Amino acid sequence: MSRTVLLPPDVPATADGLKPGGWWHEVEGTDRIHCDLCPRACVLKPGDRGFCFVRENLGGQMMLTTYGRSTGFCIDPIEKKPLNHFYPGTSVLSFGTAGCNLGCKFCQNWDISKSREIERLSELATPEMIALAAKQLGCRSVAFTYNDPVIWAEYAIDTAKACRAAGIKTVAVTAGYITELARRPFYEYMDAANVDLKAFTEEFYQHLTLSHLQPVLDTLVWLKRETNVWFEITNLVIPKANDGDDEFRRMCDWILANLGDDVPLHFTAFHPDFRMMDTPATPKETLLLAHETAKRAGIKYVYTGNVDDVQHQSTYCPACGKCVIERNWYDLSAWHLRGGCCEHCGARVHGVFEDRPKNWGRRRLPVNMRSFAPLAPRAGALPFGVTTLDVFPQ
Repeated sequence: MSRTVLLPPDVPATADGLKPGGWWHEVEGTDRIHCDLCPRACVLKPGDRGFCFVRENLGGQMMLTTYGRSTGFCIDPIEKKPLNHFYPGTSVLSFGTAGCNLGCKFCQNWDISKSREIERLSELATPEMIALAAKQLGCRSVAFTYNDPVIWAEYAIDTAKACRAAGIKTVAVTAGYITELARRPFYEYMDAANVDLKAFTEEFYQHLTLSHLQPVLDTLVWLKRETNVWFEITNLVIPKANDGDDEFRRMCDWILANLGDDVPLHFTAFHPDFRMMDTPATPKETLLLAHETAKRAGIKYVYTGNVDDVQHQSTYCPACGKCVIERNWYDLSAWHLRGGCCEHCGARVHGVFEDRPKNWGRRRLPVNMRSFAPLAPRAGALPFGVTTLDVFPQ
């Protein structure tokens, strides 16, 4: 009988970021293992790493190689994720690791997601340290972002658990490329997500992301029907790749039919990057066309992003049409919500809102996690066996 591992073993990570992983099974009669975390379904012989580069067959078991290691921590506005209906105006402690399970030729964070030098990860932090940092820095939430947290699910889940215990919300910024087997444990402790719906054709997904569309659609439907996770959708609009009016229309029709009219949709502008440096930036007019198409289809909350556009980055009451949150990029310049309802007419505005708005604004503040280490670690080591509760008893 071949062995199947559904959940990560309850084994501490080592100081160099190795932790036994979950969601894999042995390939019977061989020394290979099959990854069940994402639809890529990598089959690894001993010493091999998956497409994501952070999951490795070590001694016949799956190991996550970046547990507790990050490319850096930074406080961002929550709107930058982007999330416009989840505690607007608040700050979020953001971090990522290395690698990715997609191969987007237009990746805007390619220096992180395509990194093959695990040693370049400069920040070491336990889940408890991250929760403590968010609490002490006044962040309402922690975001797993910059690269897809699905590939470091064990670290993200443990951090989400620590944050929940500390009263901190958690956000997954993801492409939604995850298996049915892994969805529930991954999202169980997540409070919100922004899911990239990168296009609405299989051709785009195959040729420009080296992945497939259907698993992403399956994740979106599952989130809506099976969870209480607040989520919003982002579509990065790329000239001559996914910017056709017909594609916008088909995507919006699918969202309405499968997710409803209350899931916020963000159309954001592409800028030349990675392997698509010769592709021009998205004209603002194209974003306005996409916005108009979505509104005409019946989606209540539609936004433009990565352009100067106060009108289409603001939130409007779905009943009376008046502005309830005015945004200038990440600054909130007007607030007309009370108890999650429009002050003008009393209609409900979908989302997760506080009665009094915060206004973190456009600030971006790097965070040195060494300030939140429970003990001064010995050189080159992180004491994963020690938690903040050992040092800072309640």
